[in-house]
Amino acid sequence: MRYRTLGSSDLRVSEISLGSWLTYSGGVEADRTRACTEAAFDAGINFFDTANVYGQGAAETAWGEILSSHPRDSYILATKVWGPMSDDPADQGLSPDQIAKQIDASLSRLKTDHVDLYQAHRFDPAVPIEDTIEAFQKVVEQGKARYLGFSEWTPEQIQAGIDIAGPDLFVSSQPQYSMLWQAPEVEVFDLCAANGISQIVWSPLAQGVLTGKYKPGQPVPEGSRFASADMAVSQDLVYSDATLEAVQRLAPIAEQAALNMPTLALAWVLRRSEVASAITGASRPEQVHSNAAASGVELPDDVLSAVDRALGDAPVTEPSLAPAAQAGIKHR
Repeated sequence: MRYRTLGSSDLRVSEISLGSWLTYSGGVEADRTRACTEAAFDAGINFFDTANVYGQGAAETAWGEILSSHPRDSYILATKVWGPMSDDPADQGLSPDQIAKQIDASLSRLKTDHVDLYQAHRFDPAVPIEDTIEAFQKVVEQGKARYLGFSEWTPEQIQAGIDIAGPDLFVSSQPQYSMLWQAPEVEVFDLCAANGISQIVWSPLAQGVLTGKYKPGQPVPEGSRFASADMAVSQDLVYSDATLEAVQRLAPIAEQAALNMPTLALAWVLRRSEVASAITGASRPEQVHSNAAASGVELPDDVLSAVDRALGDAPVTEPSLAPAAQAGIKHR
């Protein structure tokens, strides 16, 4: 396993990390959650990413039980805040009261006194950005988080935060990014790199589409991860026969390079120096080890060119099509 520095922080995160969306939030039973987590440690993965909203605390609770058996300095723990935590419409967002409430609840579930990275899961246009930033800074001042990050913020929102608090405010950005979803390259990567902010990308396998298991002309398999309502936007844009046919053209490229499809897709994401880690999900330990094997794989130029030719016009590169944060920035 190779490691990369996360933005301007002193954190060295594994190139492949383990996430818990749609898995440890209730989709995978406890014994397999533990087995996958232990497999991550065995594979050299030290970076674990979750969120309070995953199963309304279930994912954090699961990892609180499992990770507490490991020395706290043996792993880097990230969680997020923003999503609805109850039926109360006020129990969500990035207001100072909500951030203060949710960090304490997350720490309790995770059985730790701090997280290494606390992230805004999305942008909250209903709250003055100054209030949100001050609340996050207070979390760090209190020692409850070491560093801050955000997920799916637009360039305008990122710049607004930097303008208020400087480039040292955030160390990470978490966008959706894969061979099929290249929009962050257009604006987000350069802006973040210029301000010491790394990318920790989610859905690098496009919810399993880049494994090649979904076939053209066939409906989305019932019960599959890509059938999730949470992926509806991406499904409309990415899950099409034309895209699936492009993905099938990647198979001989992977085979000729002596790689499997997931390794090809993960190595493609990690080819960018702006990416510190690729967040992967797993429901079985062997998937963890398979994903981890992509660390250190460097794709030669001829393979990268072949990938570009195979994909053709399939990738989404237009930022306005990405299911990013809500538009608008509220100030005091």
